[in-house]
Amino acid sequence: MSFKAKLASGERVVLAEMDTPKGVDISNMISHTRFLKSRVDAVVIPDLDNGVMHLNALAGGAILCREGMEPVIHVYGRDKNRMALQGDLLAAHILGIHNLLVVQGEEMVNGDHPDAKIVDDVDELGILNMIQTLMAGTDLAGFDLHGKPEFTTGVAAPPIVDENQLKQAVTDAGKKVAAGAGYVMLQPVFDLDFYKQVINAFSSLNVPVIASVFLLKNVGMARYISINDPASRLSEQVIRRIRQAKDRDTECVAIAGEMIRSLKEISQGIKISALGWEDRLPAILDSAGL
Repeated sequence: MSFKAKLASGERVVLAEMDTPKGVDISNMISHTRFLKSRVDAVVIPDLDNGVMHLNALAGGAILCREGMEPVIHVYGRDKNRMALQGDLLAAHILGIHNLLVVQGEEMVNGDHPDAKIVDDVDELGILNMIQTLMAGTDLAGFDLHGKPEFTTGVAAPPIVDENQLKQAVTDAGKKVAAGAGYVMLQPVFDLDFYKQVINAFSSLNVPVIASVFLLKNVGMARYISINDPASRLSEQVIRRIRQAKDRDTECVAIAGEMIRSLKEISQGIKISALGWEDRLPAILDSAGL
């Protein structure tokens, strides 16, 4: 069953996230995709995320389609104007890419091209309107298309620190659902009780809610996230657990697996990010019982 059909039927979906390479050697990407076949419903492909130049999401999605895997590609307006975005969306359909995730492009200051010019011709609501317009058979200038593309489109919720931010995020997501978003993907949170609260709040929008889990690689990474990303709610207890483990890699996989087992009971989907350690994804799926 396709990603779109599972979302529509209310069945649980399982997604993995995979970055494209910084270069043209796609061998690792292909091997990781083959490991995930029949184990996940689709693979999310970020596009030049964190302001780092690498192979774009259109190419990554085309590679996945060639390997028999459904891609979900990021779409945002940071780097392209409305004309280029429309061309990319038509190309996506032709290449067999029919799943989109509209996101807010990250700041460039921490990327590898900090002097690159920001475009931001259209915001997330504008992109959702663009997608609906193309699917209706015209472009943003009002000209008819020769053949209409079809997409399943979702949006990404921002990091949420407290209940006030949660309320605003749900309100903003509601506007995006009204503009055509068919699902909401959440940011990773390590506090399960708060995550349940977040999921319940977004569930009020009556579209599928997909929770996210990422793999902590080591104590240093966990410590950095706990200090610099308050929305993650990563506790000292989790850091201590990794530090005291005899096999820290295995413990990190176990932590991700435990989060997935808990979250799959309260959300319609799970997205798993291994942050460059895609070879660990099968072990995470095993740990989660998926």
